[in-house]
Amino acid sequence: MPETSFFDLQINGYFGVDFNQDDISAEDLHNACAALARDGVGGVLATIITDDLPRMAARLSRIAHLRLTDPLISRMIVGFHIEGPFISTTAGYVGAHPVAHARETDWNEMSPLLDAADGLTRIVTLAPEQDPQQQVTRRLADQGIVVSAGHTNASLDQLDAAIDAGLSMFTHLGNGCPRLMDRHDNIIQRALSRTDQLYVGLIADGAHVPFFALKNYLQLIGLDRAFIVSDAIAAAGCGPGLYPLGDRKVTVGEDGVPRAEDDSHLVGSATPMQRMAENLQHEVGLTKAEIDRLTRSNPRRIIGAASVAPTPYATKSVAKNGAHPATAP
Repeated sequence: MPETSFFDLQINGYFGVDFNQDDISAEDLHNACAALARDGVGGVLATIITDDLPRMAARLSRIAHLRLTDPLISRMIVGFHIEGPFISTTAGYVGAHPVAHARETDWNEMSPLLDAADGLTRIVTLAPEQDPQQQVTRRLADQGIVVSAGHTNASLDQLDAAIDAGLSMFTHLGNGCPRLMDRHDNIIQRALSRTDQLYVGLIADGAHVPFFALKNYLQLIGLDRAFIVSDAIAAAGCGPGLYPLGDRKVTVGEDGVPRAEDDSHLVGSATPMQRMAENLQHEVGLTKAEIDRLTRSNPRRIIGAASVAPTPYATKSVAKNGAHPATAP
């Protein structure tokens, strides 16, 4: 994967294809990867979000299998970001995740997800308060998996305990939290107070974080510790319309922003990384070198992407649904 290409640590779908659908087809996943490559992305972490545990495992296993059948998929999907299910159940903090499946951590539930991902898990997002003894955080970190806080209202003590256990990242700062919070003692301020110890992800679409706030956050975090993710859903690279995310349908309006039906929260983004890079230049005033750090080199460094070897693929393989996998262009 060339260093000149974008690298996205959090992407739920692309070009009309939802990575959280059951039995995703080889053709659909190939087409999504081809669209990502066309749009300047060199690698991604396919993000599987909170759901019924067996279904999460089946989705991870399906994509891991398809990587073995197609060189383009293998090259583009470097690994997985498992976002949930060990996140806050509180309204606002749970965000777009189905609250019925959010829960406290249990290694006996985490381990099957890792097995299903076939050694490809690079990041797990969880809420520190849902891992009160830090047992899952510690075991994940000991395996070299990046543990990230997200969809959380962890206290400063809980955040510190998680950091001591191996937490090293914060997922999409400024999101996965309610609109109304304490003016000062809130999860955004707590995370910002620990950016000397945490890498911090940000979504640069202008909807998740206003550009003036994004500029403030970047100044506080520092360009060595920050990185940009798309948090894209299937709508990215398309346009207004109705798009899948797991079992739900998400409406994207004329402004290009996916929102919940009651407008209580956003549901991922529909903005490609190239557009986010342009936003960083024109709306935030960053230089090309600074943008490259946030969208290319920092994400690779966080997960050690340079050391991730391509997965061998079978030249003849039949996908689970009976379709023959496409070949790379």
